[in-house]
Amino acid sequence: MKELAVRGRKVIRPFCPSDLDTLYMIDQLCFPRGIAYSRDELSGFIEQKGSKTWVAEAEKEIVGFVVAGREGRKIGHVITIDVLGRWRHRGIGSTLMDTAEEWARGAGIEFFYLETAEENLLAQRFYEARGYQKVEQLPNYYGRDLSAWLMMKRLR
Repeated sequence: MKELAVRGRKVIRPFCPSDLDTLYMIDQLCFPRGIAYSRDELSGFIEQKGSKTWVAEAEKEIVGFVVAGREGRKIGHVITIDVLGRWRHRGIGSTLMDTAEEWARGAGIEFFYLETAEENLLAQRFYEARGYQKVEQLPNYYGRDLSAWLMMKRLR
């Protein structure tokens, strides 16, 4: 299996089916109930046609991942990006996003979008620093009283 990026002791590599249980556990730890995906939902996104998943490893353990998908010829979607709390602020999220955006550009995708919880100001600042802009507020996106922002970036 080809490693896509190496930064220090951090490795970004393509998803393997044996990773699913660990990715599900990470998603449950990273997001509150109502936002975290069920195992079946996560598996469905990973297996969806046009979807790509990359896994971040550090010190021989999976510490994060990103799932991105293609929607039509020119639109891509960051479905989820998860990094374990103790590994945040070490460049892993940025490296995962770099990997997904590089794939998208190579696939001819011009616009990449994502959703983030309205109250998740840290995530919003992270995405804004990467060039994403708030496009639309999505009331009750995650269920009752859990709204989101739709954020988009032009890749080309």
